[in-house]
Amino acid sequence: MLRPSQVQFYAKKAENKNYRFRSWLKMHADPDDLDAQFLRLHKELFSGYDCSRCRNCCKHYCGTIPAEDVERDAEHLHMSADAFVEKYLDSPADQETGSYNTKHKPCDFLDDQENCILGDCVPQNCLDYPYTDKPDRMESLLSFLETVAVCPVAYEICERLKGHYGFQ
Repeated sequence: MLRPSQVQFYAKKAENKNYRFRSWLKMHADPDDLDAQFLRLHKELFSGYDCSRCRNCCKHYCGTIPAEDVERDAEHLHMSADAFVEKYLDSPADQETGSYNTKHKPCDFLDDQENCILGDCVPQNCLDYPYTDKPDRMESLLSFLETVAVCPVAYEICERLKGHYGFQ
């Protein structure tokens, strides 16, 4: 598997092929088989992978905090909810759910040692990234290609899927 520092470089080199692979999957792959392959590879590759040694996702994206987590997260950091929002969060990113994005990239909760200061309060969407174990992968292949350039495991999943489907 690639080192986190190599992913963006190799994903860029494979970008055109990956877009062709996405188109090929849309035309030829069975959605249920694709989901099964994603899930199988996700379980296999993440079983031995320590995301805390990478943190590329934290470095490349803003964090997203659900409105219902603000009080808990603020308490974890020993501050008021208002101070937490003022220090770390933009106005609600999603008016419907009231979730917030962090103010900056890399994520504002990533400390100097590349640890998340939220500890056990890490949002579920962070824990779920890169979403390769979720259903309906056929509908999210475009966003998956963005993920391939960030996450070493997603990159490896893409490469192994090409092999599984015999894509040249």
